[in-house]
Order: sequence, then structure tokens, then C-alpha cells
Amino acid sequence: MIAIRTSAKTYFTPPPALPAPLPGLIYRFASAGGREGGSGEPSSAPGPTDREDLPYKVEVWDEAGHGVEQVLAVTASGSIGYAAYYAATREFPNRRITLRHKNRIMSQWDGSEH
Repeated sequence: MIAIRTSAKTYFTPPPALPAPLPGLIYRFASAGGREGGSGEPSSAPGPTDREDLPYKVEVWDEAGHGVEQVLAVTASGSIGYAAYYAATREFPNRRITLRHKNRIMSQWDGSEH
């Protein structure tokens, strides 16, 4: 909203209307004049499923421990991956939690009673 003040009154004008989003496109938003160049235009960046450069995963296994029930985090940073893993062990103390780097298990919480 933009405020215009004259001698004793302040008038507010609504922000300009944004174009309707197109389904299936990725948009990048940033502040006006930001260095990111986010103009609300569709991005040519790969979609979330196209990202292969995020090797760290935090997984929560089902209660029986037979398979992954949910992937909680996917990141390129090992330290962020470990932070998410640590948080998951506190959030799901009785479940098996794994931190993976690609196909290798880096750390594992077995969810045993403590």
C-alpha cells in the first residue's frame, strides 16, 4: 500500500494488481530492485523434482522399521542436514531416523526407548 500525505489528510492507494499465476510454472519473488531480479516472471530454474544436487536426506521410517514413511528434509548442506536429523530425533524419539548422503547412511537413530 502506498500512502500519500497532503496538508492534513493521508490517502492510501492499493498496490497494483498482480497477473494471474500460470499453473505449472515456478515464480521467484523478491523486493523491488532486489539483486535477485525477482520480477514475478516465470523462472527457468529446475523444478523441485528435477534437483539432483541435494544429496542429504533426513528420513523417518514406519513404526515397524521396514521402510521410509516420510522424507523430512532434503538439502545440499551437510550441516543443515545434520541439524534437521537432530531435530527429527527429538520430534520422533521412538522412530527410526536416518541421515543419508546420496545412498550412504551417515547417521541413524534406532528409536529405542530411552
